[in-house]
Amino acid sequence: MSYAIIGFGEIGQTLAKTFARKGIEVGVATTRDPQSFASVAAAIGRGITPKTLAEAVKADVIFLAVRFHQHTDVAKALPNWQGKIIVDVTNAYGVPDEELGGQPSARVVEQAFTGGKLVKGFNHLVGSILAQDPAVHGGKRVVFLTSDDDAAASEIGALAEKLGFAPINLGGLSEGGLLVQAHGNVWGRLIFKDLVKFD
Repeated sequence: MSYAIIGFGEIGQTLAKTFARKGIEVGVATTRDPQSFASVAAAIGRGITPKTLAEAVKADVIFLAVRFHQHTDVAKALPNWQGKIIVDVTNAYGVPDEELGGQPSARVVEQAFTGGKLVKGFNHLVGSILAQDPAVHGGKRVVFLTSDDDAAASEIGALAEKLGFAPINLGGLSEGGLLVQAHGNVWGRLIFKDLVKFD
């Protein structure tokens, strides 16, 4: 299984650090020349490889760590996303419900990635918290996942565990997914909740 993070701002770099911490290789990309952020990637750790957008979208699992409105630009990189899992890390805070057609923002993102399987996740924590070691006081920091595809959610859940987190599946995008998505200028009820799970 190959991984890529598209978007290399605060959240994209934070996600890269979680991969580097566990020695899991991941490609990182923006719409810019990879050389423009190569030094930042190198500083994060080995196995963090700068790539072009065209190279990054060849990965099996793609973390979408761009601003919400930029998801359509990324989606145009491939005519069909069949066989790929897109992890939607975006937050549509401030986007009017009318613009989303009354749908959860993750479903709007899903529709742009034709043929792909979407999992909403890793978006409820601020970068400074997500960047910390997920092992906390003998427990593991929680990441919430939501998807209409159980197999994709399980795949990302297994990855979250490899990265040291405790994944909690909230169910479908129109159910538990609403808890981790912004609605206009209101955050979902689980956004910013820093929880730790103990075995």
